[in-house]
Amino acid sequence: MTHRYIKIGATVLVLALAFSGLLWSTLSEGAEYYKHVDEVMTSPEQWHGKPMQLHGFVVPGSILVNPNTLEYQFKVENNGHVVNASYQGIMPDTFKNEAEVVLKGRLTPGGFHTDPNGVMAKCPSKYEPAKKVG
Repeated sequence: MTHRYIKIGATVLVLALAFSGLLWSTLSEGAEYYKHVDEVMTSPEQWHGKPMQLHGFVVPGSILVNPNTLEYQFKVENNGHVVNASYQGIMPDTFKNEAEVVLKGRLTPGGFHTDPNGVMAKCPSKYEPAKKVG
């Protein structure tokens, strides 16, 4: 009878360890922070190299693009804090001056490097309700 309990206990232990390992590996790969520019830029060293989504607004006049390579350099700000950002690829149509953006990538000492397809932008006027006159 005790031999049976040892088998059941060993089976439960193996299944629990397998499930825990699978859960840990899944969550550790997909975990990333969602931060605003001002939260990150108050102490940028602690965020270097960590995967994150960075929220802010495109600084007017800061967008530079090389049309041959589709390399973009621009600045993103929030509450007076600014970070240089870079991206290579096709930008969404809504990416422009003062657009609200969420960038997916990593902060480095040289600025925020955005992952491929890591730019999400929206035009504020497009999504705000119409103002009532009267």
